[in-house]
Amino acid sequence: MRAWIFFLLCLAGKALAAPQEALPDETEVIEDPTTEEPVGANPVQVEVGEFEEPTEDVEEIVAENPCQNHHCKHGKVCEVDDNNSPMCVCQDPSSCPATAGVFEKVCGTDNKTYDSSCHFFATKCTLEGTKKGHKLHLDYIGPCKFIPACLDTELTEFPLRMRDWLKNVLITLYERDEDNNLLTEKQKLKVKKIHENEKRLEAGDHTVELLARDFEKNYNMYIFPVHWQFGQLDQHPIDGYLSHTELAPLRAPLIPMEHCTTRFFEACDLDNDKYIALEEWASCFGIKERKYRVEREWGWEGHQKAPQKPRLGMNQCITAGPGEGKAGESGERGL
Repeated sequence: MRAWIFFLLCLAGKALAAPQEALPDETEVIEDPTTEEPVGANPVQVEVGEFEEPTEDVEEIVAENPCQNHHCKHGKVCEVDDNNSPMCVCQDPSSCPATAGVFEKVCGTDNKTYDSSCHFFATKCTLEGTKKGHKLHLDYIGPCKFIPACLDTELTEFPLRMRDWLKNVLITLYERDEDNNLLTEKQKLKVKKIHENEKRLEAGDHTVELLARDFEKNYNMYIFPVHWQFGQLDQHPIDGYLSHTELAPLRAPLIPMEHCTTRFFEACDLDNDKYIALEEWASCFGIKERKYRVEREWGWEGHQKAPQKPRLGMNQCITAGPGEGKAGESGERGL
């Protein structure tokens, strides 16, 4: 009897053990696909994953942020109103990036030094609609300092140095422009003639008498540099006339080095309409009056003056100006 009971228990134990022994087999089949190598082991998988997710994120940002492609002028930032529409509001000056040094400071026409152009334009924006805001413009790059008055004799000398500097700037661009596209092919051909002319006065610290004589002897070398600079500034809009804003990229860096800059450009505006036409610009530099034709590379057409608009602040800047080498002296000579 005991033997029979023992036999039944063995059969029951075997029956119970059978599914338990099958469990590891089933477990292996189920778990095999999930036993993967860590993410990153498969370069293709990682590459696809990294490619797809940012794309979806970018699309979501564009869809959710109306300010993504909404442009605001200097001094303003984009915010979304209650209707989820973008609008430009004045930037808080305290939100401007921290400045790295004195070279980022600018001087306003209120004779106040601002930490950066960002701080200046943000401040100007908060004054919109006021008399003070209408008169406030970016005067020059660098901290405010004493700038002596420009004497009549000094004003006469200014265009001599300026013409020579413009010519030398073009020569330098031509010499450095291999594949940098600093000049167009048409511009290169014109500058090449100046560069290869043996009569060209080399760059140097020349007397005003020598500069005046060279201008008379080699007059044709100076025509294109003067016109070229006008075309570089005439950009917003391209219409053949320089506004205060368009002139600022040249004017703002010059003032601390050439104290006659402001008076010179004011004198160029012969009809006092706050715009400098090409004819007025050429006359300021002693280029003879002639019938000016449209230059395709400049892009502007016609010679009707644009409607008078209020003067605006600087909307772009350059990193170097004439006479940088002498900026550390008295600031009275730079070209």
